[in-house]
Amino acid sequence: MVKKIGIALLIGIISTYVILLTCNKIITNAAENKTYWNVENVPKNRVGLVLGTSNKLVGGGSNPYYTNRIKATLELYRAGKIDFVLVSGDNGSLYYNEPNVFKKDLIKGGIPAENIFLDYAGFRTLDSMVRAKAIFGLDNVTVISQKFHNERAIYLAEKKGLHAIGFNADGISLHQGLKVQLREYFARVKVFIDLALNTQPKFLGEKIEIK
Repeated sequence: MVKKIGIALLIGIISTYVILLTCNKIITNAAENKTYWNVENVPKNRVGLVLGTSNKLVGGGSNPYYTNRIKATLELYRAGKIDFVLVSGDNGSLYYNEPNVFKKDLIKGGIPAENIFLDYAGFRTLDSMVRAKAIFGLDNVTVISQKFHNERAIYLAEKKGLHAIGFNADGISLHQGLKVQLREYFARVKVFIDLALNTQPKFLGEKIEIK
Protein backbone atom coordinates (compact mmCIF):
# COMPACT_ATOMS: atom_id res chain seq x y z
CA MET A 1 0.00 0.00 0.00
CA VAL A 2 2.77 2.41 0.97
CA LYS A 3 4.63 1.55 -2.23
CA LYS A 4 1.55 2.28 -4.33
CA ILE A 5 1.08 5.64 -2.61
CA GLY A 6 4.73 6.47 -3.22
CA ILE A 7 4.45 5.61 -6.91
CA ALA A 8 1.28 7.68 -7.23
CA LEU A 9 2.99 10.67 -5.59
CA LEU A 10 6.00 10.29 -7.86
CA ILE A 11 3.78 10.17 -10.94
CA GLY A 12 1.94 13.24 -9.71
CA ILE A 13 5.15 15.17 -9.15
CA ILE A 14 6.57 14.23 -12.55
CA SER A 15 3.28 15.09 -14.28
CA THR A 16 3.13 18.49 -12.59
CA TYR A 17 6.73 19.19 -13.56
CA VAL A 18 6.07 18.28 -17.19
CA ILE A 19 2.94 20.43 -17.33
CA LEU A 20 4.74 23.43 -15.83
CA LEU A 21 7.64 23.14 -18.26
CA THR A 22 5.40 22.57 -21.28
CA CYS A 23 3.16 25.56 -20.61
CA ASN A 24 6.18 27.73 -19.92
CA LYS A 25 7.87 26.65 -23.15
CA ILE A 26 4.79 27.26 -25.31
CA ILE A 27 4.34 30.80 -24.02
CA THR A 28 8.05 31.65 -24.22
CA ASN A 29 8.26 30.39 -27.80
CA ALA A 30 5.10 32.23 -28.85
CA ALA A 31 6.55 35.54 -27.65
CA GLU A 32 9.95 35.02 -29.25
CA ASN A 33 11.16 38.16 -31.06
CA LYS A 34 8.11 40.07 -29.81
CA THR A 35 9.67 41.69 -26.73
CA TYR A 36 12.29 44.42 -26.76
CA TRP A 37 14.89 45.76 -24.35
CA ASN A 38 16.24 48.63 -26.43
CA VAL A 39 13.83 51.50 -27.02
CA GLU A 40 15.44 52.27 -30.38
CA ASN A 41 14.39 48.87 -31.73
CA VAL A 42 10.76 48.95 -30.59
CA PRO A 43 8.21 49.46 -33.40
CA LYS A 44 5.93 52.41 -32.74
CA ASN A 45 2.40 51.78 -31.51
CA ARG A 46 -0.12 54.48 -30.75
CA VAL A 47 -0.82 53.06 -27.28
CA GLY A 48 1.40 51.58 -24.61
CA LEU A 49 -0.39 49.33 -22.12
CA VAL A 50 1.37 49.29 -18.76
CA LEU A 51 0.26 46.45 -16.50
CA GLY A 52 -0.47 47.37 -12.91
CA THR A 53 1.25 46.32 -9.73
CA SER A 54 1.50 47.79 -6.25
CA ASN A 55 3.99 50.62 -5.80
CA LYS A 56 4.91 49.30 -2.36
CA LEU A 57 6.17 45.98 -1.05
CA VAL A 58 4.51 44.26 1.90
CA GLY A 59 7.17 45.69 4.21
CA GLY A 60 6.53 49.23 2.99
CA GLY A 61 9.52 49.69 0.71
CA SER A 62 9.34 50.70 -2.96
CA ASN A 63 8.41 47.90 -5.34
CA PRO A 64 11.11 47.67 -8.03
CA TYR A 65 8.66 46.03 -10.44
CA TYR A 66 6.53 49.18 -10.19
CA THR A 67 9.33 51.74 -10.41
CA ASN A 68 10.87 49.95 -13.40
CA ARG A 69 7.53 49.88 -15.24
CA ILE A 70 7.16 53.62 -14.68
CA LYS A 71 10.70 54.14 -15.99
CA ALA A 72 10.06 51.99 -19.08
CA THR A 73 6.79 53.77 -19.88
CA LEU A 74 8.41 57.19 -19.65
CA GLU A 75 11.28 55.99 -21.83
CA LEU A 76 8.89 54.83 -24.56
CA TYR A 77 6.87 58.04 -24.47
CA ARG A 78 9.91 60.33 -24.55
CA ALA A 79 11.31 58.38 -27.51
CA GLY A 80 8.07 58.88 -29.44
CA LYS A 81 7.37 55.15 -29.52
CA ILE A 82 3.89 55.61 -28.00
CA ASP A 83 1.47 58.54 -28.04
CA PHE A 84 -0.90 57.41 -25.29
CA VAL A 85 -0.65 55.27 -22.17
CA LEU A 86 -3.33 52.89 -20.98
CA VAL A 87 -2.79 51.88 -17.36
CA SER A 88 -4.57 48.63 -16.54
CA GLY A 89 -4.69 47.55 -12.93
CA ASP A 90 -6.59 46.64 -9.82
CA ASN A 91 -8.97 49.12 -8.23
CA GLY A 92 -10.28 46.59 -5.76
CA SER A 93 -10.94 48.85 -2.79
CA LEU A 94 -11.07 52.43 -1.57
CA TYR A 95 -7.50 52.10 -0.31
CA TYR A 96 -5.95 50.24 -3.24
CA ASN A 97 -5.99 51.85 -6.65
CA GLU A 98 -3.14 50.87 -8.97
CA PRO A 99 -4.17 52.96 -12.01
CA ASN A 100 -4.41 56.24 -10.09
CA VAL A 101 -1.00 55.75 -8.47
CA PHE A 102 0.56 55.00 -11.86
CA LYS A 103 -1.08 58.06 -13.39
CA LYS A 104 0.32 60.41 -10.74
CA ASP A 105 3.87 59.18 -11.27
CA LEU A 106 3.56 59.22 -15.07
CA ILE A 107 2.37 62.83 -14.92
CA LYS A 108 5.31 63.67 -12.66
CA GLY A 109 7.52 62.11 -15.32
CA GLY A 110 6.18 64.46 -17.98
CA ILE A 111 3.32 62.62 -19.69
CA PRO A 112 0.27 64.92 -20.03
CA ALA A 113 -2.77 63.79 -18.07
CA GLU A 114 -4.92 63.85 -21.21
CA ASN A 115 -2.63 61.25 -22.79
CA ILE A 116 -3.15 58.78 -19.97
CA PHE A 117 -6.18 56.48 -19.87
CA LEU A 118 -7.08 54.24 -16.95
CA ASP A 119 -8.55 50.77 -16.92
CA TYR A 120 -9.76 50.21 -13.38
CA ALA A 121 -10.88 46.63 -14.06
CA GLY A 122 -7.56 45.10 -15.02
CA PHE A 123 -7.74 42.64 -12.15
CA ARG A 124 -5.79 40.00 -14.07
CA THR A 125 -3.60 39.97 -17.15
CA LEU A 126 -6.42 38.21 -19.01
CA ASP A 127 -8.81 41.02 -18.11
CA SER A 128 -6.31 43.66 -19.23
CA MET A 129 -5.78 42.08 -22.63
CA VAL A 130 -9.44 41.42 -23.39
CA ARG A 131 -10.53 44.86 -22.20
CA ALA A 132 -7.79 46.60 -24.24
CA LYS A 133 -9.51 45.33 -27.37
CA ALA A 134 -13.17 45.07 -26.32
CA ILE A 135 -13.46 48.28 -24.28
CA PHE A 136 -10.66 50.53 -25.53
CA GLY A 137 -10.89 49.42 -29.17
CA LEU A 138 -7.22 48.58 -29.65
CA ASP A 139 -5.96 46.32 -32.43
CA ASN A 140 -2.27 46.86 -31.71
CA VAL A 141 -0.53 47.62 -28.44
CA THR A 142 2.87 47.74 -26.77
CA VAL A 143 2.68 45.98 -23.42
CA ILE A 144 4.95 47.36 -20.71
CA SER A 145 6.00 45.07 -17.88
CA GLN A 146 8.82 42.70 -16.97
CA LYS A 147 9.82 40.23 -19.69
CA PHE A 148 8.20 37.16 -18.10
CA HIS A 149 4.95 39.07 -17.70
CA ASN A 150 5.10 40.52 -21.21
CA GLU A 151 5.46 37.04 -22.68
CA ARG A 152 2.31 35.81 -20.95
CA ALA A 153 0.41 38.98 -21.85
CA ILE A 154 1.42 38.69 -25.51
CA TYR A 155 0.27 35.08 -25.66
CA LEU A 156 -3.11 35.96 -24.16
CA ALA A 157 -3.48 39.02 -26.38
CA GLU A 158 -2.87 37.06 -29.56
CA LYS A 159 -5.40 34.44 -28.52
CA LYS A 160 -7.95 37.22 -27.99
CA GLY A 161 -7.34 38.94 -31.33
CA LEU A 162 -5.08 41.73 -30.09
CA HIS A 163 -1.68 42.12 -31.76
CA ALA A 164 0.84 42.84 -29.03
CA ILE A 165 4.54 43.41 -28.62
CA GLY A 166 6.32 44.00 -25.33
CA PHE A 167 8.80 46.52 -23.99
CA ASN A 168 10.66 44.91 -21.13
CA ALA A 169 11.01 46.87 -17.92
CA ASP A 170 14.01 45.90 -15.84
CA GLY A 171 13.39 43.04 -13.44
CA ILE A 172 15.21 42.15 -10.25
CA SER A 173 17.72 39.45 -9.41
CA LEU A 174 16.61 35.82 -9.43
CA HIS A 175 17.31 35.58 -5.71
CA GLN A 176 15.18 38.62 -4.87
CA GLY A 177 12.39 37.70 -7.26
CA LEU A 178 12.38 33.92 -6.78
CA LYS A 179 8.86 33.85 -5.36
CA VAL A 180 7.48 35.83 -8.30
CA GLN A 181 9.35 33.68 -10.82
CA LEU A 182 8.01 30.47 -9.31
CA ARG A 183 4.48 31.88 -9.24
CA GLU A 184 4.83 32.74 -12.92
CA TYR A 185 5.13 29.05 -13.83
CA PHE A 186 1.72 28.36 -12.29
CA ALA A 187 0.26 31.54 -13.83
CA ARG A 188 1.23 30.17 -17.24
CA VAL A 189 -0.61 26.93 -16.58
CA LYS A 190 -3.63 29.00 -15.57
CA VAL A 191 -3.49 30.70 -18.99
CA PHE A 192 -4.34 27.43 -20.71
CA ILE A 193 -7.06 26.60 -18.19
CA ASP A 194 -8.67 30.01 -18.75
CA LEU A 195 -8.48 29.65 -22.52
CA ALA A 196 -9.97 26.16 -22.39
CA LEU A 197 -12.82 27.39 -20.19
CA ASN A 198 -13.22 30.63 -22.19
CA THR A 199 -12.88 32.63 -18.97
CA GLN A 200 -14.14 36.20 -19.35
CA PRO A 201 -13.07 39.41 -17.59
CA LYS A 202 -14.75 40.21 -14.30
CA PHE A 203 -16.16 43.40 -15.81
CA LEU A 204 -16.61 44.80 -19.31
CA GLY A 205 -18.78 47.89 -19.61
CA GLU A 206 -19.07 50.80 -22.05
CA LYS A 207 -16.48 51.43 -24.73
CA ILE A 208 -13.87 54.14 -24.23
CA GLU A 209 -12.12 55.72 -27.21
CA ILE A 210 -8.44 56.60 -26.82
CA LYS A 211 -7.83 59.86 -28.69
